[in-house]
Parts: sequence; C-alpha cells; structure tokens
Amino acid sequence: MNPKRALPGLILLALGTASAAPRESADQFVARINRELLAEDTELQTAAWVQETYITGDTEFLTAKADERKLGAFSAAIKQAEQYAHAPQSEDSRRALLLLKLHEDAPAPADPAARAELAQLAAKLEGMYGAGRYCPPGSSDPAACRNIDQLEQIMAKSRDYDELTEAWRQWHTISPPMRALYTRFVALANQGARDTGYADMGAMWRSGYDLPPEQFQALAARLYQQIEPLYRSLHCYVRSKLAARYGAARVPAGQPIPAQLLGNMWAQQWNNIYELVVPYPEVSGPPVDRALESQHYDAPRMFRSAEAFYTSLGFAPLPDTFWQRSMMTRPRDRDVVCHASAWHVDLKSDVRIKMCTTPTYEDLQTIYHEMGHVYYFLSYQQQPYLFENGANDGFHEAIGDTVTLSMTPGYLAQVGLISASADSEQARINRQMQLALDKIAFLPFGKLIDEWRWRVFSGEIKPADYNKTWWAMKRRYQGVSPPLARTEADFDPGAKYHVPANTPYTRYFLSFILQFQFHRALCQAAGNTGPLDQCSVYGNKEAGARFRAMLAAGQSRPWQETLAKLTGSRDIDASAIADYFAPLAAWLQQKNQGQSCGWEP
Repeated sequence: MNPKRALPGLILLALGTASAAPRESADQFVARINRELLAEDTELQTAAWVQETYITGDTEFLTAKADERKLGAFSAAIKQAEQYAHAPQSEDSRRALLLLKLHEDAPAPADPAARAELAQLAAKLEGMYGAGRYCPPGSSDPAACRNIDQLEQIMAKSRDYDELTEAWRQWHTISPPMRALYTRFVALANQGARDTGYADMGAMWRSGYDLPPEQFQALAARLYQQIEPLYRSLHCYVRSKLAARYGAARVPAGQPIPAQLLGNMWAQQWNNIYELVVPYPEVSGPPVDRALESQHYDAPRMFRSAEAFYTSLGFAPLPDTFWQRSMMTRPRDRDVVCHASAWHVDLKSDVRIKMCTTPTYEDLQTIYHEMGHVYYFLSYQQQPYLFENGANDGFHEAIGDTVTLSMTPGYLAQVGLISASADSEQARINRQMQLALDKIAFLPFGKLIDEWRWRVFSGEIKPADYNKTWWAMKRRYQGVSPPLARTEADFDPGAKYHVPANTPYTRYFLSFILQFQFHRALCQAAGNTGPLDQCSVYGNKEAGARFRAMLAAGQSRPWQETLAKLTGSRDIDASAIADYFAPLAAWLQQKNQGQSCGWEP
C-alpha cells in the first residue's frame, strides 16, 4: 500500500491563486503541477508513517491536518484543470490531467468544512482499526486484551471449533463503532467524487483503468468467470475435508463453509488449514520454517534474501536509507499498524517497508511481495509526478507476487533453505494445493470487497443493509457463512483493514490474475520450456530486462500498452492460471466425484 501525498499550506495558496497569474498553456500547467506536487510531497507521507508506526491521538491529528491540506490542494488543482478541457495539449498532458482527477481514493469535497471532516474521519477510522483489540468486559488488566496478531494466531493454528468461533467474535467487536463514522465518510467522499465530475466514488474508482466504468466492470466479471470453476472445485474438496474434521452437522454438504474454519479471520485465504486438506499427508513439503529457525534468520536477513532475488534479475541494491528507516518488527512500547505495506516517502530514493516480521516462510513470501512495490517505486522514480504509479493498481500488487511464483523448490535449494532432492508428482500436487489455498481461494473475496463498496457508494446498498448484503455477497461468491448470527448492529466489513482505511481492493483481485500472466511471460523470456509451476527466473537477466522495462513506464501510458511490453498482449487474461494449476485441477476433478458440490445461493 502506498499512502497518498500531502501538500503544505504554501502550495495550497499557490494553487488557489494561480488564476490571477498570467495564463499558462495546458502543458505549462501540467509541468508546474508536477514540479510543485513533487517538491512538497513528503508532508503527508511522513505524518502517515509516524501515525502508523506510533499510534496516538496526536499523530492521528497531525495526519488528519496534513491530509486536509493535501485534499484541498488537489481539489484546487482539479478545479483549475477544468479550463484546459478543450485547450491544445500534448498526449502526456492530457493523460496527466485525467490522472490528476483520479489521484485520490477519497477525493476532497469543494466545501472546506466538509473537506476537513473527511480528513478527520479517514484518520479516525484507520486509527480505530490499528488500535483495535478485544478486552474482556469489566477487565482492567491490559494483558487480558487481544490484538489482531494474537487473534489471527488462534485462527491460523487452533482446530477447536468453539475457540475459533470465539476468536472470530472477539475481533469483530472492534468494528461496530465504525459504522456511523463510515456512513458519514461515504457521504462526504461521494460529495468529493461528484465535485470532481463522477457520479459517485465507485464510478470514480472504476474509471482508473483506461476503460469506461461499465467496460471495466464487465472485464472483472469475465476474469472471474474464467477462474470460478477451479474455485468451486477447490471449495468442494476443502468442505469435504472440514466435514471430516468437524462433523457433517457443522459443515454440511451442499452448504457454505462456516467462515471461522478456514484459517483466516476473513476467510480470504485458506493456506493455514493446509494440514487438514493436504492431498498426500505422508509426503512432507520443504521444511522452510525449520530452516529459517535453524539458520537464525531474523527480519533483516529475510529482507536481504528478498533483495538478493531482485538484484539477481539486474535491479540495483536498495539504498542505505531503506535499512535505516524501515520498521521490520513490532515495537514493544507502542501501538502500530502491523499490516505490511511499502512506502515511497519522497518519490525518489526514500523507500521503506512497515511490517511486524516473524521468521516464517509465509512472512518471507510477504517480504518478497512488498519488495516488489519498492522496486516498482524505484523503477519509475524518473517519471513526472502524476505518472509515478503502477500501470494500473493491479500491476503494483502483482509485481512481488510474480517473484514469489519463482520461489520453487529448485530456487529454495539454490539459496540453501532446503536440500536439493528429486521431486515427486505427489509432492507437486501438495505444493499446488498449498498455493491454491492462497491464490485461488482469494479470488472471490478479492472481487466482492469492492463490488460491495461500489454498491454502497452508488446508494444501491443502504446503510441499514450494510451487514446483511455483506454476508449475502460472501455467501454468493465465497460460499462461506458467518459463525454467529449477525444483525445490523454489527459492521463486519469494518473488521477488514481495507474498508476503514478506504483502500481500493480490486487491485488485489487483478494482481492475483496478472501475476500468473507475468510469470508465464517471464518464463518464456527466460527460455523455459518445462511446466509453468516448476519455472524460476532467479538469476535470469533477460527476464529481468523485460521486467524492468515494464516497471519503468509507471503510469505514463495506458496499462494495455505497458502490459504488452512484457507479455506481448494488451488483454488481461486468466488462462495462465489454468496452465499453472492444470495438474491440481485434474486431481480435484477425480477426488470430487460423488461429492455434493456447490451451495445454495
């Protein structure tokens, strides 16, 4: 995640009075805005970094004020840009003016009081999530409270139905107080979107993909249709295994799976229950966790491992400031937002990662993912300010995950985390199952988050139906059900970070598709002729050169053109997923014979 940028009052004044200055051409206006925004960009980034790594009322206040100034500056710039709608301008300036309108996830209302309130609500909601914890009623002992880290550990490791249900319940108590605040936030953000020229904030978000909003919505639907059969096949198999563990009465055939049983607080990825569904239990997987422990991998060494992969492709080593300024472990003395994120503080070389690292293979993969953001930042830092972003937001999320697909057994052996050994077909199916529990299980969740919000922003979903519709969509797409009875006194969407933080989520859905398309293209560039799931491009400079060429373009061109730099195609396509998981798909089809697959809508 890349927090957005702030502007000091001086720049707001300059932008607000530009109309009194001699008239500029459109190209001159764009050049000036790029210079000014870049020159004063660090205020909000710095304030937001401090807020997320040192959560207090003071840091929340400072972030809100910085955000308010930034929102005002962008609002003023967008207003001024209207005079250039029909003016002569270069193609780059035309694109920059469009991206200026789309720059903020929550555009500022024109009214200053509404703008201030929006900034305060945004900081408040994100702070409520970051400081969220469950404390037993009546207890005054802080040690009795549980934060998300502790509750997620229960969700990941416990196999006790009642304990899982209680952990799920406890975390979901943090979000009901957000409900009224979020309702007001939606109203103000929609006001900002309308002031910017869009019907609502959902229409604005969908306009950021170089397609009309309705065409992008159709693209997302087509992509989901491509992968839905594999998801439903995986769901059927997993449900049968959970029924064997918890009993058919609790996990009935032909019904959704209780959400607390899938190893994750939001049932978004299922890799933590791998041991319950492993196809061949007698065939052990690579003991990476044990290797990390026995080889004394701490957080810096895990980060160095990720850096080494990227440099093997021809990327430059990270700047010294990365190692000095990143937060790699949870501090003992304060509240922080542990949700892993990458930051580009000055849009030059000040790049950082914020993460509460533990020495596990899962966290190692997360580091490789976040490092993808960092190298994307560094690759496009020479672009003008308004082009310093991913080709679309799905690209940014896909880069690091593309690299993790190269973390094959061959690669892990090459870097000394496992010993080299012959690979069996059973071990291969086990690996594909483990990855599918992460990648394929995620896709319906990745689609529904923003689909719910698009309908909230448009007014189709009323505040009185927030929770009911949330669970109807989770049932429809994911085939999961709530562990406990839910009402509109609850606000379960707020228990997911990206909702109170107002971070668009379609980027993750797209990224989980793009990463396989990127991986296939990189493997082709590297001359790989073997199975796609066994390809690693580690150390291949030709693949790295193709990769870097795509990243360097940033958002300077429509994503279709940038995609073609690597893949040769202008279309996002999920067929690489079918190629990658072909062995598992055939295995699941055989295993699901005789099962009552699917669920009642």
